[in-house]
Amino acid sequence: MLLLIALAGYLAACLALFAFQRSYIYFPPPVPMVTAPRTTTLALPGAEVRVSERPRQGPQAVLYFGGNAEDVTASLPLLDEAFPAHALYLMHYRGYLGSSGKPTEQALVADALALFDRAALEHLDIVVIGRSLGSGVAIQVAAKRPVSRLVLVTPFDSLAALGARQFPYFPVRWLLRDKYESGKYAPAVKAPTLLIAAGQDEIVPAQSTRLLLSRFREGVASMRVIDGAGHNAISGSPDYVAYLRVPPGHPAGAR
Repeated sequence: MLLLIALAGYLAACLALFAFQRSYIYFPPPVPMVTAPRTTTLALPGAEVRVSERPRQGPQAVLYFGGNAEDVTASLPLLDEAFPAHALYLMHYRGYLGSSGKPTEQALVADALALFDRAALEHLDIVVIGRSLGSGVAIQVAAKRPVSRLVLVTPFDSLAALGARQFPYFPVRWLLRDKYESGKYAPAVKAPTLLIAAGQDEIVPAQSTRLLLSRFREGVASMRVIDGAGHNAISGSPDYVAYLRVPPGHPAGAR
């Protein structure tokens, strides 16, 4: 009887994890931290997605996809410093700060591809940056579109693997719907890629980032580690903006 009760409790916990899993992944911020110079809307199936922009004329642009609890406007000042000549486009995920709809991996990637296609109408040279959860979005864009550079900040090889590590007693790989398996998309990326890792990352293990690095084709990706930086504090390092600027393949972007 005790065994049956324990089994029923375990199955109920698995069901709850499956039903509420996206509440463990997506944490929309309450208010914007920075006022963007311009905000536009992408009208997409099932949602209207807000995009914070810093306009610039010319062929160069940056697309930025943030972390799971990030207000992307907070990154505007650093991106402005790193890319003064580029137009900046920062996507607010579905359900985040004025964007309607609900966030899912499939929807976020589709929205990101739509943003790239819109930006490509005006810009020929597009850098794509993804931070934390956004690295899982950005790498899929780079695998499917002709980006000029890809920058992944505190990236992981697989969200499913991270979830299995956090919940070792549950079949997370079977239960998880939004798996963000970046390692599967890395071989399709042709653009020069830079991974920026936090030396004291308390969320993404170093082995996950290095495993992702190994998935790229030879010569495509390199990595820099910001020593002493934590997962959420990495952008506060004086090296962060410098690494955003450094093209992969440059000596400062060595593996």
